[in-house]
Amino acid sequence: MEVTRERAWETLTRYTTGQALLRHALAVDASVGWYARELGEDEELWRAVALLHDFDYEIHPTLDQHPQDGAAILRDEGWPEDVIEAVLSHADHLALPRDTPLKRTLFACDELSGFVHACGLVRPTGLDGLEPKSVRKKLKQPSFAAGVHRDEVYAGAELIGLDLDEHIRNVVSALQPIAPELGLRTAADVPAA
Repeated sequence: MEVTRERAWETLTRYTTGQALLRHALAVDASVGWYARELGEDEELWRAVALLHDFDYEIHPTLDQHPQDGAAILRDEGWPEDVIEAVLSHADHLALPRDTPLKRTLFACDELSGFVHACGLVRPTGLDGLEPKSVRKKLKQPSFAAGVHRDEVYAGAELIGLDLDEHIRNVVSALQPIAPELGLRTAADVPAA
């Protein structure tokens, strides 16, 4: 089976209909793809894994099922084992080794992509002008984007060997080109004063 982003999107949308989860998948896809380009890795593979990482969340929304029960679906669909292992590795509760750059990057981008997206949703200019300082300030507010695991945001940056501010800047840069797909406003949407 050829691993492509297009095929991953087909699998994702077969099992996921909720707009929020689809937007999360697109955000992680953009971030992981950004790192694949920066690191000279297989962008198609990395983006496919990013799109698939939560593909089963709507049908398996609990930790005793997600993503491990989704792995069987991926196997039935013919996805290669390296893709399935990477998808499984993003789940902290499975305690699988993150022994490849792809696995480390997926983990590092998952929670932070969701958090940066949430930050963009509450700003009149979306991600335009969003600075790491503002993101870090929001990280300290437990009620903001309460579903995001802060410990995984910090651990992810450490896992890929980056300062948190640098990782935030990279994720913001990755998400800016797809801001409209993520339902985010841009500076161009703000009327002139």
